[in-house]
Amino acid sequence: MIDTLRIPAMSSSALQTTGESNNHSLKNGEMYADGINWDDLGFGLIPIDYMYTMKCSDGENFSQGHLSPFGKIELCPSAGILNYGQGLFEGLKATRTEDGRIMLFRPQENALRMKMGAERMCMPSPSVEQFVDAVKQTVFANKRWVPPPGKGSLYIRPLLMGSGSNLGLGPGLEYTFLIFASPVGNNYHKGRAALNLYVEHKIHRATPGGTGGVKSVTNYSPVYQTQQQARAKGFSDVLFLDSATGKNIEEIVAANIFIRKGNVISTPTLKHGTILPGVTRKSIIDIALDFGYQVEERVIPVEDLLAADEAFCTGTAVVVNPIGAVTYQDKRVEYKTGGALCQKLYETLTGIQTGRLQDKKGWTLEVN
Repeated sequence: MIDTLRIPAMSSSALQTTGESNNHSLKNGEMYADGINWDDLGFGLIPIDYMYTMKCSDGENFSQGHLSPFGKIELCPSAGILNYGQGLFEGLKATRTEDGRIMLFRPQENALRMKMGAERMCMPSPSVEQFVDAVKQTVFANKRWVPPPGKGSLYIRPLLMGSGSNLGLGPGLEYTFLIFASPVGNNYHKGRAALNLYVEHKIHRATPGGTGGVKSVTNYSPVYQTQQQARAKGFSDVLFLDSATGKNIEEIVAANIFIRKGNVISTPTLKHGTILPGVTRKSIIDIALDFGYQVEERVIPVEDLLAADEAFCTGTAVVVNPIGAVTYQDKRVEYKTGGALCQKLYETLTGIQTGRLQDKKGWTLEVN
């Protein structure tokens, strides 16, 4: 079905906002999307050609989805996602290799995390197979938007939401699974600059028994104010402490955190349900073990962060990013980032994702 799709040209208004294009062509003679400066991609929405949609009613299973032109969607004002925040999202990337293949990175893990979150949020979810197939269809239909090798990736955003009319408090009667995507650059934080973090000790991102361990849409907007206030003071982002004691580090706004002391790498434990089980986090743990490091998933007092030799964060958007400094109350600690483990982890992970290194773990999936 996908092979017969005709890809429409980008609108003139979008052409004006995305800058001058570089004349890249694909190996089969097809052209990349016009109007894109592939050398200057940031992390913002560039409208592409197609999105994917699949619906189901309460008590039923998701079945056949379909591709449609990217555009606005229609929702009832009483939809569960709008009134009660009944929704989840995922994030993953498609990357083009030097020989022209398009690769996904561990999409099954995103599918499993969405299923876990859907159970917590009382929603049906696509099967792992449906999720992965939908992602592949979306990427294939928009393959001209996957940046040239080394220029970035196609960021893919699957959504699962209560879309049916629902005035009373409770699960909705209809659910929508939707995928859209956008080409993005390699650096979520410009140039992968070492982050300058503010440790927030009054406001908390998540609580035990809450939704911090799933990718609920409700987890993110409550931290906007804290993040904006920190950035206004010159910080890159915010690191939150646990709500139970206020003494242990948990998570950055949209990334997991790691610290290194000698040969031991530590990251906050998932067992309290307040830390998102990141796909990049999981992958970095495996790579670090392969490098011969001891890796601990544990409760990490803020004092251990301040005494660490190195710190870095991981996530789909940030990939692996060094932390240059943290400020906790009136104490600031700086870390050496030159020649650090972080760079070695970054190069190994992106090497696997882009096909530069052999994928011995079976993490990548080709879109064809």
